[in-house]
This record gives sequence, C-alpha cells and structure tokens, in this order.
Amino acid sequence: MQRLQFLIVYPIIWFFSKLPFFLLHRISDFAYFMLYYVFSYRKEVVLDNLKLAFPSKSEKELLKTRRHFFRHFTDIFVEMIKSFTISEKDLNKRYKYTNPEIFRELEALNKSIIIMGAHYANWEWIVNLASFTSINCVGVYSKIKNPHFNNLVKENRSRFGGSFIQTNHTLKKVIQNKQNDKLSLYGLLSDQSPAVQKTHYWSKFLNVTVPIHTGAEMLAKKHDFTVIYMKVDRVKRSHYEVSFEILAKHPREYKDFEITDMFLERAEKQINEKPQYYFWTHKRFKHKNQAPA
Repeated sequence: MQRLQFLIVYPIIWFFSKLPFFLLHRISDFAYFMLYYVFSYRKEVVLDNLKLAFPSKSEKELLKTRRHFFRHFTDIFVEMIKSFTISEKDLNKRYKYTNPEIFRELEALNKSIIIMGAHYANWEWIVNLASFTSINCVGVYSKIKNPHFNNLVKENRSRFGGSFIQTNHTLKKVIQNKQNDKLSLYGLLSDQSPAVQKTHYWSKFLNVTVPIHTGAEMLAKKHDFTVIYMKVDRVKRSHYEVSFEILAKHPREYKDFEITDMFLERAEKQINEKPQYYFWTHKRFKHKNQAPA
C-alpha cells in the first residue's frame, strides 16, 4: 500500500515542482484561501500559540499575524515541492548567504561544527550549503513513515553535495566521522518540543516555560565542536537571506545550558521581530507548566 501511495503521489509532486514560481505562488494563494477560510486548518492551534507567546498583543494584532502566517505557510509548502527539481543556480539565487566567509574562519579551527537553527522562514533550502564550504555537511531530519518517500526526500536533499541522516542516527554518525577524522558540519533544528521523560532542561521560551532540546549543546561539549546560529530572513516571496553567528568556539568553557540559552535568546528575538514566519502550527507549548518543582 505504501508503494502504491508513492507511485500515485510522486508523479503529481514532480509535475507541480516543474512549474515556474509565479504559477506556484498562485497555487499557494489558492491553498491559503482553502486552508484558512474553508477548512480552518489548525487556526485555533495557531491562535492559542500566539496568545501564549505574545500576551500583551491585542486580539486584532494576533489575528493579523495569524493570517500572515498562513500565507507564508502555504508558500513554504510550494517551496518544498519546488525543491524536488529546482536547479542549484536558481536555489543559490533565491537562498543567499550573507556571510559565507565565516566558513573559512571555521575551517581554520580544524574542528567540526554544529549549526543550531529554528523552524523559521525557510529552513529546508539550506541543502545548498555544501557549495560554500569544504567541510562535510550533514543534515539531521525526522524519518518519514512511508519508506519510499523517506528515501526520495533523503536523496533529493543530498543532490547538492550534503548528506542527511535520521535523528536517531546522529550520535552514531558523529562518532563514525570523528573516528575517520572527517570534519563535518551538523545542522540541527533545536526548537522542537522533546518528550517530557527525556527532558534535561526547562526554560522560558516565548513567555512560556517549556522543555528544551539540549542535544546540540551536549554533542558540542562532548566532542568539542564549534557552535553557530543560523538566522534565516525572508526578503520576499521565495527569496531568503541566511546569516551565521558563532555562539561558542570552545563549548566546554561554557556552563551547562548556557549555549542553549544563547540559541533560545536569538531565536526568540527573531520571532518577536517578525512572528508570522515562525512555524506556529506545531504544538510548541503542549508541555507548558509541567516543569518539576
């Protein structure tokens, strides 16, 4: 059944991915109308998240942010579809790095790197990063249940020179690369909500005390990896600029959770500036107020 689903759906995805952006944006406009006004897809979840994150904002401001978010949300959807056939030249034109020279500085340290990022703007198109550094690029992603789609997505994300591994294979890959003296750059989205039973740290994020992922910091300290923050800005529809900031060249010099707090501070600052580009449909605050006394 999973193979049949793949054989039916993939040709449709491929066809739409070949369309030019101006047509994809019209499809996005239609999808926005259907999701927002007809099906009311997760509108209450988004509004509840916004109310928790921005308690001082008026109802009118929150509803405006919600509308703008859904417009961006459907754009992200068509951009993900376009990823299957977009050329490297077109991707580099639309997903620009403002300070790629930072990688020359990082390469000189002769250490592996961890990139900490958030589900903000478009994080998917970072697949072209391998073109801007000689360090082996490794993206960490969540496994898709359908194995045929999982293999397709993994192969597609790797076509610009990087490689991708499932979240539960991260530690094994880190150890393997280290044993082989293979300097690598690991991309981790660190704003997800971890399982409560696996939580080591709780902190305030967007005005709510929630469980925090600390895996990136723990890996960095254990293996002495440089930690950098990835900031993605939306310039206009399907055009983004990415900048990098070094958080810790020598992570073992920092107190526990200090690097994680620096990441949260930067992510929160960006979200506060333009909240419509954060990924509000996930239940980010589902474990709010459950921190142990």
